[in-house]
This record gives sequence, C-alpha cells and structure tokens, in this order.
Amino acid sequence: MNKIKEETQNYLTQLQEAIGKINQGEIVSFAQDIINTYKNDGTIYIFGNGGSGANASHFCGDILKGLSCQLHRKFKSICLNDNSPAMMAIANDLSYEDIFLESLKVFLKPNDLVIGISGSGNSPNIVKPLIYANKVGALTIALCGFSGGKIKEIASKSVHVNINNMEICEDLHLAITHCVKNAIIAVMTEEDKPQKEQL
Repeated sequence: MNKIKEETQNYLTQLQEAIGKINQGEIVSFAQDIINTYKNDGTIYIFGNGGSGANASHFCGDILKGLSCQLHRKFKSICLNDNSPAMMAIANDLSYEDIFLESLKVFLKPNDLVIGISGSGNSPNIVKPLIYANKVGALTIALCGFSGGKIKEIASKSVHVNINNMEICEDLHLAITHCVKNAIIAVMTEEDKPQKEQL
C-alpha cells in the first residue's frame, strides 16, 4: 500500500510540474490556427500512434461534435488513424511509415491544417506526412513530448510537453486539446451569434 501511495504521489507531482512548463502561447496559437483554418474553409487532418492515435481520434470527435454542433457552418476534420483498413493495406503493400502519408496525399490542399501527435516526436510515420504537408503549403502543427524530436523541428509550429514520460505526455496532449476546444467554443459562439439571430 505504501508503494502504491508513493508512486501515485510521484506521478501526480510530475504531472503538475509538467503542466507548469507548458508554453501557454503555443496553445493560444494552436487554437487560433484551427479557427483560421475554419475561416479559410480548410480541413483539419490529425493522426498519431497508440495513445497519441487515441488522442487524435478524441480531438477529431471534439472538433466534429463539440466545436461544430452549435454552428451554422461546421468545422471539417479527419482523423487519419481511424481508417484501419486503409492503414493496414498501406502498411502491408507499401510501408508502415507511409500509413498516414498516402492517405494525406489523396486529400491535402494548401489551406488545410495538419496536426501530427507523437510523444517522442520521432515516429517516421508522423514525420513523413508533416514533411509532405509543408511541401504542399499546408500549415503543420506538432504535438510532442520529451525533447520535441524531429517533428518539432519539421512542423511550422508546435505545442511541446517537456517531460520524458510518455503517459504524462499523452495526458497533457489530451488536456491541451480540451483547452483548445473550450477556447474555440468561447470565440466561435460569440462570432456566430449574428448568424443565429438571422436564422
């Protein structure tokens, strides 16, 4: 019991310390970029592996329902790791490194936003689509942890959780997306009022 209590306290302390290190300006910029993509009629593409993939799927759901349901015009968002048949076919026939890249090649346009989520920041299948998106001219954002890895250097912008703990990175990436969602709801609810009053 004492060991469980010790490890619980240790985890929560690390979580609290990591929260204090987050650059709030990066979160504000992230939220504004999503709003700008919406205003430019762009699509938001999100992807990750494992727990980061779960966060990507969760955030995409928040965008499609939480951000959009009260608005006259909806946000457009696709989570690339939600299409398991396409991912398995690409991994089997081409390369696991290309599972998100090949899907992105089908859809991506310059006014779109591409969000890659990776704790280490070094997963090749996250790195490659960000490089491609930069070439197309889309805005790229990395949600990363640890030292930031390659995706922090590659992406146009990043939101960095500076801690060498994968679980805490994943916890805080989810918290960051919830923070962004709530901030955008506040902005869009205010801006959408005139449209609602005219309906």
